[in-house]
Amino acid sequence: MNGIVLVVDDSPENLSLIMNILENSGFTTLVSQSAKNALSILLDVDVDLVLLDALMPETNGFEMCTQMKQMPELCDIPVIFMTGLSEQKHIVQAFDVGSVDYIIKPIQPPELLARVQTHLKNARTTRSIYRAIDFSGHHFLAVNKQGKILWFTPQVPLILDDTLIAESSYLPEDILHWYQHCQIEPTIAEVCYKYPNKSKNINVNLIFMGQPEPEEFLIRLTVSKEGNEIASLQKRLNLTAREAEVLFWISKGKTNRDIAEILSISHRTVNKHLEQAYVKIGVENRASATARVLQALLV
Repeated sequence: MNGIVLVVDDSPENLSLIMNILENSGFTTLVSQSAKNALSILLDVDVDLVLLDALMPETNGFEMCTQMKQMPELCDIPVIFMTGLSEQKHIVQAFDVGSVDYIIKPIQPPELLARVQTHLKNARTTRSIYRAIDFSGHHFLAVNKQGKILWFTPQVPLILDDTLIAESSYLPEDILHWYQHCQIEPTIAEVCYKYPNKSKNINVNLIFMGQPEPEEFLIRLTVSKEGNEIASLQKRLNLTAREAEVLFWISKGKTNRDIAEILSISHRTVNKHLEQAYVKIGVENRASATARVLQALLV
């Protein structure tokens, strides 16, 4: 399947035309004649891309796109505007509210398909990078100076709280207070903020990483389980105590040589335990093992 595309246009004729173009090229197409209904669909279905008419009654396309970009669970979905408006101010407005492209009507099938395919590919590449970071055991949250959430790696909503990221575009007040002090006095970042996620019985350590971009600050998250993490892994994943220890340190980013020194065993023994543990938990590499360990600790 090429992907799921949501087409939002108040004209039935336009919806029918675009749906035929996309479905004939292998895309799964959803349609909506209003922004309100479209947002409802986006919250229920994992849509890959939105084709959005700029001029619609009640909530227009510019307003809908603005709302999407303010919702962390929707902000990464690429939006392409479709409209007869061709003045420069309208094109600029489309990009200002967060779209990735702009198609002027009447729709030309080859142009539509080329733009959709290009932006789907770019979005998937970005998501793959985020997943790779997550699988490595590193979890990041980017915010602006005011604490507005800009982006986050996939596991962050699960780690912080089920509703914390989904329902708010800003850091919660307690974390925001710590974060603002980090900007004023960067050395405070050496003392991480501990956020207790009581619903999952874990402690989340937030570490202020600095400012990689002019309008972007980076926070790293690490997880610590209350109680004996290794015993928990052993029980949940049906491992021996030594296998659980090795996987635990793998999830912390340690090399096989590091683990051998920590556990006072040979490098060869570490490899042996890893091979057996990979088979038991159904993975093939360190990245997948790290993801599986994190999942087990969050249960």
